[in-house]
Amino acid sequence: MNKRIICITIVFILLLISIPTTYKVIKNHHNNLYKAVNEKIIESAKRCYYDEVCTDSTVTLEFLYENKYLNSKMNDPVTKEYYNESSYVKKDNNNYEFVVVS
Repeated sequence: MNKRIICITIVFILLLISIPTTYKVIKNHHNNLYKAVNEKIIESAKRCYYDEVCTDSTVTLEFLYENKYLNSKMNDPVTKEYYNESSYVKKDNNNYEFVVVS
């Protein structure tokens, strides 16, 4: 009986450690994927502004595709769904933000 209680306690402790750790690793991985995709889109928009092709305060993914600033359609790295072409990069002074439109 004591061996059984010890085994159950050890398994319980391992689960208490491994489940939150696994969750945190997966969450960090997803955040890094989103960061990489956002940076790629924002860098393309910055090149567009630098080349003076983009003049508005926002530039859509559709515009970036048409003008060859993005070679392939961008998708959500977790769900694998393509971003709506109406999604845009918003420029405010020297700050850029990618806004996803559903």
